[in-house]
Amino acid sequence: MEVYLVGGAVRDELLGFSVTERDWVVVGATPEEMCKAGFKPVGKDFPVYLHPTTHDEYALARIERKTAPGYKGFTVDADPAVSLEQDLLRRDLTVNSMAKDSDGNIIDPYNGMVDLRNKILRHVSPAFREDPVRILRVARFAARYGHIGFTVADETMELMNSMVKAGEIDALVSERVWSEFVRALTEKTPTAFIEVLRDCGALAILFPELDNLFGVPQNPHLHPEIDTGRHALMSLSQASRLSIKSEIRFAALVHDIGKGLTTKDNLPNHPGHEEAGLILLDTLCRRTRVPNEFKKLARNVIRYHEDIHQVNELSAEQIVKILKSLDALKKNSSIDNFLLACEADARGRKGFEQKSYPQAQVLKKCHAAALSVDTKPLMNRGFSGQEIGEAISKLRIQSISEYLHN
Repeated sequence: MEVYLVGGAVRDELLGFSVTERDWVVVGATPEEMCKAGFKPVGKDFPVYLHPTTHDEYALARIERKTAPGYKGFTVDADPAVSLEQDLLRRDLTVNSMAKDSDGNIIDPYNGMVDLRNKILRHVSPAFREDPVRILRVARFAARYGHIGFTVADETMELMNSMVKAGEIDALVSERVWSEFVRALTEKTPTAFIEVLRDCGALAILFPELDNLFGVPQNPHLHPEIDTGRHALMSLSQASRLSIKSEIRFAALVHDIGKGLTTKDNLPNHPGHEEAGLILLDTLCRRTRVPNEFKKLARNVIRYHEDIHQVNELSAEQIVKILKSLDALKKNSSIDNFLLACEADARGRKGFEQKSYPQAQVLKKCHAAALSVDTKPLMNRGFSGQEIGEAISKLRIQSISEYLHN
């Protein structure tokens, strides 16, 4: 029995990144021998075991053979005769196909270290095309390492494009698509995820609402970058600088998806894009199984980002109405996530990247003024039901009005 550290742990150690999870491959062992050694079997589709003390995952070296379309159409051969090189060959990228033995020696049969030095994401073998999930993984790795210069090899991009054209990506289930998407949103360069999917043609199938934004012009006076798709990516980039929260990044990315439906006779202006965006968001979220907290924030940003950009022109009554719609007038409520996404939109324009966003402070102070209203006197006067709600709204409007005019 021989044990090797494999995959991401080896890759990230060589890059000098911190390693939080370690995966191991066991060569020359049977399931019975693993169980006898105290390992706990946990694999459903192939033999994986948890170490009795560290709880790291140990998988028997295996070969996979394609038997049907999709990412589950495989048979697995985990015979003890399967070699380490055979196991590494079935992996997706050369930088993920390295191993380290107990003496610290790197086993690199497919030149992963060369690609690591050259910052290239390259598929290991033509078998890459057998699993469409790998397209999502490559895009996610581009998001993870894009900030240090990693790019996708031309031949790998061509292979992914051919997979998309062959319909392999149609077999992906929505849960897996969202899982990879949301992980990419947490990376340092989440825009790379969108760009890689677009370059290989997968974005048009998985996220057509986003793909349709590219090539759609905007008013150059408001958007010097002009292209709506470019603006979406710039907004995502700004959101990544402002917050690590993936729901804020998602909201910034999709805030203008309604512009993809603007008719040609209205371009480069986009009247009604907020309402159109809400419809498209519902479709995207339903298809991709987007969690409610992501959907709720994105809906609020789509609906109200233009209003917040012009908050100084709003009346106190309009502001109270918006705060109600945001559920921001409840106890311990917050508007911070919403405002960060709005700021990402405002700064996600060419030449506006470093511009301040005072509108956020204005709305925060209006929010504080609304919450400062003392409702106890209304209770003492016998107000109840709809009556008390209307009375509280009037007090909040008055409080915000006083702040705005001071």
